[in-house]
Amino acid sequence: MLHFFRTIIKSKVGAIVAIAMLCLLALAFVAADVSGNRGVGGASSGTIAKVGGESVTAADLNNGVNEALQRVRQQDPTLSMTGFVARGGLDIILNDLIDLKALFDFGKDNDIVAGDRLIDSELQRQGALQPQAIPRDTVATRLIARMLLAPAEYGAVMPAEMAWRYSQLLGESRTGTVVVLPSLAFAPQQAPGNAQLAAFYKSHTNAFIRPERRVIRYATFGPDAVKNVPAPTDAEIAKRYDADKAQYAALERRAITQVVAPTEAAAKAIDAEVKAGKSLDASASEKGLAAAKLGPLGKPELSAQSAPAVADAVFAAAKGQVVTARSPLGWYVVRVEAVDTRPARSLAEVKTEIATTLATEKRRAAVTDYLTKIEEQFEGGSNLPEVAAKLGLQLQDTPPLTADGAVYQAPGQGVSPALKPILKTAFSMEENQPQVAEAEPGKTFIVYDVTSVSPSAPAPMNEILGDVKLAYALDMGAANAKAEALKVQAALRKGEKVDAIVARIGKKLPPVERVGMSRPQLVQMQQAGRPVPPPIRLLFAMAKGSVKVQEAPGKRGWFVVVLDTIQPGAVDRKDPAIAAAQRGLGKASGTEYSEALRNAITANVGATRNEAAIKALRDQLSGKAAAE
Repeated sequence: MLHFFRTIIKSKVGAIVAIAMLCLLALAFVAADVSGNRGVGGASSGTIAKVGGESVTAADLNNGVNEALQRVRQQDPTLSMTGFVARGGLDIILNDLIDLKALFDFGKDNDIVAGDRLIDSELQRQGALQPQAIPRDTVATRLIARMLLAPAEYGAVMPAEMAWRYSQLLGESRTGTVVVLPSLAFAPQQAPGNAQLAAFYKSHTNAFIRPERRVIRYATFGPDAVKNVPAPTDAEIAKRYDADKAQYAALERRAITQVVAPTEAAAKAIDAEVKAGKSLDASASEKGLAAAKLGPLGKPELSAQSAPAVADAVFAAAKGQVVTARSPLGWYVVRVEAVDTRPARSLAEVKTEIATTLATEKRRAAVTDYLTKIEEQFEGGSNLPEVAAKLGLQLQDTPPLTADGAVYQAPGQGVSPALKPILKTAFSMEENQPQVAEAEPGKTFIVYDVTSVSPSAPAPMNEILGDVKLAYALDMGAANAKAEALKVQAALRKGEKVDAIVARIGKKLPPVERVGMSRPQLVQMQQAGRPVPPPIRLLFAMAKGSVKVQEAPGKRGWFVVVLDTIQPGAVDRKDPAIAAAQRGLGKASGTEYSEALRNAITANVGATRNEAAIKALRDQLSGKAAAE
């Protein structure tokens, strides 16, 4: 049974996916500059809605939709404008725009304004003082909305008794009964005719939108493609040796343990105790001082850290010797722990090392020059096949790819690793506009272009006839399954036994499932990113003994869920978690107060919508206007 739940959840057209996307769209819009100037699509500036004394224009809505889509694409690169609008993105953003205009109008009528200094401060806080970075009226609207809603949101307190009850909920366990009514079990037995399928397809076009697909033509090569790179000459090696002479000079480094004493007498006392056999750490500790281990350090480094006199004394001492020396900070007592000496290296000794370094640098410079010449050929009008032929490279074509790197209609197949770094660029460039890029720094380079772009649009019915037939069967079956689910719900409420009810249906159904889970287990599943079966989620939102019906994602069936038992978690009234619950619940209730106030203000101000203009913009953004 749980396997059946998981199969339903994985539906690509699942309702939960749609709801999650709508929530993401709303969050994206809130974070966006809803009145920015970066919108595209050619929308006019006609009025979309009147809100009190304010107007929402088509340009406002167009800009908001474009900005929100860009943010959502960071999570779902394959989402097109058509899909965005089909999933309700335009409506969500329009509602938020209306609310913001209503808040602004309400604030203006009640003398709540954002002064120039406050606006300047907000722009400075956002680092947006450049001209036209964010329009000042947009900032003013945001500030007024914040001033109106903040008092409702902040300071909400939840009573301790309610917080205790809530804490019990966090540890509770629930058991229930689930009846599954798959749509296909209730689908019409007779196959639909062509006219029925055509009518269904026309009324459900948005369910068959394909993502944008692109075919990338490419060839890869490495640094070895650059031939005849000259080897370093003896003169070049000698010049590099002279330039880096300090690197090859004799070097002496020392590791030390040091104590800084405040007076000469204290330093001499420590020195005497160490020479008598006591450790430097112990002697320093007894006098309230600390010994520090340093190094290995060269003489210049030690001199900079302490004083030249200290460095002279340390580098004149043998390993194991203790010396004292004065510095501006006080008197140093230093024990030499280790001495590392490296003799000077002659040109002959490091010639091979320098030659290798120079050869690498020359090849890197040659490759850079090589790539520059390829770009110059592209800029001069050469196409990709011509350049590939000159380079002796074999071009390849990818299968149609979506923006997330998946092979279209080939589950489990993805783009070659070499193409991942250029995928984003490939989905923003024009066809047959070749580019050169570094696929793997210093190792792999790629020349490529896009040979085919299939825009996001509803798939032609004749190409997806099987999908249309399945969707039709699910749609018809889901309606019948819902009717049967309501009958099961009514029978259960009358006290009939669930097994008898299911047997009476006369269909081959999955067995009735008795399920149970604790809320901590539910939280673990969610935190681990594992899908939670919809009936389980519903089980934790019901009252004991109640019966609810729930549609499965993608119209794949209906659930009838009965909550049988609730076992509260054991929480002591003195548990610190209760105070944390009070704070969390207070914040949540504050958010609800703020939302309620926002809705009330919008209703008070009043809004009228220009449905014809909204439809025109929706059709324009979804591509219907162009198709017509």
